[in-house]
Amino acid sequence: MKSNRRNFIKYSGLTGIGIAGANMMNSYAATTQDALVNNVSTPRKQLFNMSGYAAPKLDAVRIGFIGLGNRGPGAVERMRHIEGTVIKALCDIRPEKVNKVKKSLEGSIHNPDIYTGKEEEWKKLCERPDIDLVYITTPWALHTPMAVYAMNHGKHVCVEVPAAKTIDECWQLVETSERTRKHCMMLENCCYDFFELLTLNMARQGLLGEIIHGEGAYNHDLLKSNFSKDAYYDMWRLKENLRNGNLYPTHGLGPVAQVMNLNRGDKMDYLNAMQSNDFMMAPMAKELAANDSFYAPYAGKSFRGNMNVTTIRTNKGRTIMLQHDVSSPNIYSRIFKINGTKGSALKYPGPARIAFGDEDWLTDEAYKQLEEKYQPAIVKKVGEMAKQVGGHGGMDFIMDWRTIDCLRNGLPLDQDVYDAALWSAVAPLSEWSVANRSNAITVPDFTGGSWQNNQPVDITLEKGGTTKVLM
Repeated sequence: MKSNRRNFIKYSGLTGIGIAGANMMNSYAATTQDALVNNVSTPRKQLFNMSGYAAPKLDAVRIGFIGLGNRGPGAVERMRHIEGTVIKALCDIRPEKVNKVKKSLEGSIHNPDIYTGKEEEWKKLCERPDIDLVYITTPWALHTPMAVYAMNHGKHVCVEVPAAKTIDECWQLVETSERTRKHCMMLENCCYDFFELLTLNMARQGLLGEIIHGEGAYNHDLLKSNFSKDAYYDMWRLKENLRNGNLYPTHGLGPVAQVMNLNRGDKMDYLNAMQSNDFMMAPMAKELAANDSFYAPYAGKSFRGNMNVTTIRTNKGRTIMLQHDVSSPNIYSRIFKINGTKGSALKYPGPARIAFGDEDWLTDEAYKQLEEKYQPAIVKKVGEMAKQVGGHGGMDFIMDWRTIDCLRNGLPLDQDVYDAALWSAVAPLSEWSVANRSNAITVPDFTGGSWQNNQPVDITLEKGGTTKVLM
């Protein structure tokens, strides 16, 4: 099985050639794809099944945070409002970032130690014996190395999206989590947005019938932010856009995957990805470089195309369509569309809507009645308080509260390492498809075949739900 994995990595590693090597890759397309199918079709033997795994409960969850740039400070603030959390350590390479967050905790019960100033200070945080959970909100390239190191040192991990950048990194996460029996949860907050949770509960109750198709997206105009000197440390996000493919698939995919029970009764079989040319990023880099030498290294570079469309087919014959565009004047949209044999749900554009059969969208009054009847228990429990604490309208807080509550009650997490690997894998697989003239790419089964018996995510709160919100 190790040989299968290595062969898969070898073939998927061809994406490193990029579009420049597309002609060479086309001549090998059939050979590499046949080899890929052969090496993915045989399930890898699991070391231990982390789907549905309940780690020993923790009365108090002692947390260390790594990365205090755009996302980290908000996570620290949210954890202050959750019973049973102890913020033990803060880490960022920039002292000013760490000191600012440390100061924000003055007067609270939390008095974290600081790790800063050197590139590998984060390792010292992971090595501490008095930390249970490492919460990672760093640039993408650091996600897997930090998560693997933390698990190897006996810590559960929450890691920002995407959890991995390459297929090899996906396998590293899976194998480390199974070997250490430590949770590795990707922080896909969109799974906890209010309409997505409502739709998931409706699907669980059978209101939408058999699920046929889902759509998701990350269409968000970040062109100016990507070129800003202040938005992302060391311009890391601009550098990421030198790769092709759907680089940020999980916001749109995560909620759809949960509705479809992927990794829990169904799995992805293969995907295709098609991408437009870049009409925006290279011209902006050239324009900026003409007046500011800071941008000279980016002038003349080949950036990813503006729009990527990735389609996925599952083992049960369902389909998924994902869009990714962060560099053209697109209205923000995650789409979130679910079609079933009895009904459908759609979030963007405009207000969230639901329809049944061939009828029109429900009226506002009918939708409100449906929402009240099928509102998930987790929203009833902490929804209003989540809106007050904040974090993308409250979904970030619901995600954090649910994670801590599961750890404190010894319950399985909603998102396991197989979800982190599968949802993240769409980026490198779509990159390969783009380089191969949108040919179909087989999706590996990170569960080792256990998807056939793994149980769907439990959102009933029949167990747990005991953790208080501290307002």
